[in-house]
Amino acid sequence: MRRRSAEVAQTEPMEKGNGKNQTNRICLLVALSLSFWALLLYFHFVVIGTSSSNIEIENQIQQLQPSYDAQSQPSPISLRVDKFPLEPPLKPPKEPLVKPVLPPVLVANSSSTFKPSRVVEKQEFPFIRALKTIDNKSDPCGGKYIYVHDLPSRFNEDMLRDCKKLSLWTNMCKFTTNAGLGPPLENVEGVFSDEGWYATNQFAVDVIFSNRMKQYKCLTNDSSLAAAIFVPFYAGFDVARYLWGYNISTRDAASLELVDWLMKRAEWEIMKGKDHFLVAGRITWDFRRLSEEETDWGNKLLFLPAAKNMSMLVVESSPWNANDFGIPYPTYFHPAKDAEVFEWQERMRNLERKWLFSFAGAPRPDNPKSIRGQIIDQCRNSNVGKLLECDFGESKCHAPSSIMQMFQGSLFCLQPQGDSYTRRSAFDSMLAGCIPVFFHPGSAYTQYTWHLPKNYTTYSVFIPEDDIRKRNMSIEERLLQIPPEQVKIMRENVINLIPGLIYADPRSELETLKDAFDVSVQAVIDKVTRLRKNMIEGRTEYDYFVEENSWKYALLEEGQREAGGHVWDPFFSKPKPGEDSSNDGNGGTTISADAAKNSWKSEQRDKTE
Repeated sequence: MRRRSAEVAQTEPMEKGNGKNQTNRICLLVALSLSFWALLLYFHFVVIGTSSSNIEIENQIQQLQPSYDAQSQPSPISLRVDKFPLEPPLKPPKEPLVKPVLPPVLVANSSSTFKPSRVVEKQEFPFIRALKTIDNKSDPCGGKYIYVHDLPSRFNEDMLRDCKKLSLWTNMCKFTTNAGLGPPLENVEGVFSDEGWYATNQFAVDVIFSNRMKQYKCLTNDSSLAAAIFVPFYAGFDVARYLWGYNISTRDAASLELVDWLMKRAEWEIMKGKDHFLVAGRITWDFRRLSEEETDWGNKLLFLPAAKNMSMLVVESSPWNANDFGIPYPTYFHPAKDAEVFEWQERMRNLERKWLFSFAGAPRPDNPKSIRGQIIDQCRNSNVGKLLECDFGESKCHAPSSIMQMFQGSLFCLQPQGDSYTRRSAFDSMLAGCIPVFFHPGSAYTQYTWHLPKNYTTYSVFIPEDDIRKRNMSIEERLLQIPPEQVKIMRENVINLIPGLIYADPRSELETLKDAFDVSVQAVIDKVTRLRKNMIEGRTEYDYFVEENSWKYALLEEGQREAGGHVWDPFFSKPKPGEDSSNDGNGGTTISADAAKNSWKSEQRDKTE
């Protein structure tokens, strides 16, 4: 009995032990199962959910960022695209110059809701793609693309169809022929070369420039590639038709309509017009009406807030404003080939020049500050001076052959101010290889900084107006002081400048030479590119920029960023409110509406017959 009880006693704990092991196994299986389902649920709701959200976010970012896929971008169209097939746009570098704005980064929390964590503050500028084309060395148009606005015809071509109304005294219809060059000149006296010479009106730059743009090699219809944007508005022709006998509403109408049209374009929004430029073949004072008085002169195009952002190329700019830039007056020579330019340059080198100096022009008896009277007297009293006096009625001054013949026979050509700072005659004389003599820095040195050397002594002579006005300077004696060898070097420098001072025939293109159009367009591109890079770097082009001193900035040396005092300050004393065509007493003539009005009256005298 005891033995049996003992066996039973030993069996019971064993049975109890087996029960515990079975229970432990069940618990372990349940725990593993729960862990498996917990991991599965975690993976499903957290990992996959977060990944899906991130994919969605990345899709949103891709929509915000500009695409670099060549197939998703409109193809740039160039007039020469068959010659220069474009490479696909470059893919962005791993670390872009400026990181794009990103939406809030979404993260998961314990309640499976998403909250924004942070926002990247930096932005990507919309012109980055245009800047990147500069680095594409396989693209000959990289960094040079121009986008041209397709303006309604009322802003350009309609004016040409109504050409009889473009000038009060001159029938501009004949001068708008041949793509704006005017009728061909006959070479009866052998003064010109046989090809490329036209009776070009000095105010025809609007149409000449626009037609040259049609031949530009790097045109594009993709504005995101554009280094600059051209506005083909005939601003000079527009103002010319309404200056006399029309109220200010009529004079301003086209300018206001143009600005309104531009500001509605997507291209304008990129830089608010700071990458836009237009051309006007008249002096800046025709576009700077200061008041709303009906008797005040001109229109107010250059004072419109939107127009202040654009660059306007004019034949004479304001020294006190930053939104206009001087480009050359058109001459009579418009070559179609490089060879025509080289042939003319060689001819000018070999000419015998029997006159020391010459002057073509009329006196200004109504302007007591003008030095033209003294210059005419000195020409008359000199045995080595030549005078071609211009006035109303018949005059050899109205014949291009007479003017060019005199310039070709002179070593130096006198270029005083006219009704305003500048004259077309300066460019006609340099075309003839004649060294210009200027009496005011605003006649060339501060005007055509894109086209003329900064060191004016290499190609010209400067005699301050006061030296002539006070009759203490003999022009003949001053010029005779220049050594013959230096005269030869200066004349060669002038002849070498000729290609960049003339406008080639708009119906063709020069092979290697850069004409005044090419120089101007490249200068605009450089200006816009510099502005864009400054925007990226968060800096301005100049420190402490003062617009009234804008004439000084283009004269700064490399690396200079501040414009201080200048030896020419007395020449550019800004007119005070209410002053009109006054003189500051230091030789600096103030240009105003009266000067612009007088320049119009002188067209009766200077027009080509």
